[in-house]
Amino acid sequence: MKNLIYSFDRVLLGFLKKYNVTISRLSIFTVYFWFGILKLFNVSPAGPLIMELQQKTLPFISFHNFYILFALFEMLIGVLFLIKGAERLVVALLALHLITACLPLLLLPQITWQSFLVPTLEGQYIIKNILIIALAFVIVSQKNFLNDGK
Repeated sequence: MKNLIYSFDRVLLGFLKKYNVTISRLSIFTVYFWFGILKLFNVSPAGPLIMELQQKTLPFISFHNFYILFALFEMLIGVLFLIKGAERLVVALLALHLITACLPLLLLPQITWQSFLVPTLEGQYIIKNILIIALAFVIVSQKNFLNDGK
């Protein structure tokens, strides 16, 4: 039995070592593309939060146009994570998106916090972006930017 567990463990770890970056890329693609397409079809539960943030930060742009562009921006980030060699560009876009995505924690505390250090469901939705940052680090750390001739 011990040998069976050891063999399974070795196979599983080998698989994860070989495919961790691919799984990370697919995970970020799934989240960004899926959430973006929900916005594009105007069925995202994040719509009201995004509307309040947009009205507070960019009131001179129509919400409809902003929302479509935001949806396409998220979908673009997702697609770019699937493309090897696009790491520098997509990480820059991801940083811009995550800064924007975290703004409600500061600008809309009545929506994102129940009390001190107790986030609402919306706040939790925003805070989960820490996982996306970690996955992006995994992807970028596997790229040798100094010796790839770019």
